[in-house]
Amino acid sequence: MFKQKVQTLDEVLNKFLREEGLETPLLQKRVIDAWTEVTGATVEHYTGEKFIKNQTLFVKINNPSLRQDLSMMRTQLVKRLNESVGAFVISEVKIY
Repeated sequence: MFKQKVQTLDEVLNKFLREEGLETPLLQKRVIDAWTEVTGATVEHYTGEKFIKNQTLFVKINNPSLRQDLSMMRTQLVKRLNESVGAFVISEVKIY
């Protein structure tokens, strides 16, 4: 009557996402959403499209001086974005 192996809901959901191949797209979406948290509302105002391709986050910035500043902070951005998600999702950020 009773199950011998009791799992938490978190374990069951993570297993399901991994088996269905949905874990990576979910983590990528979380990284894109974390951009505003990591960079702030002012940078978000000048941010255009954002997408991930081959573990690289591409971000369009409309202000040239801000684009240059963020380009110099790429390694810090990668570290902060991955930390905010809690997993290694991106290895590089390209600002264009």
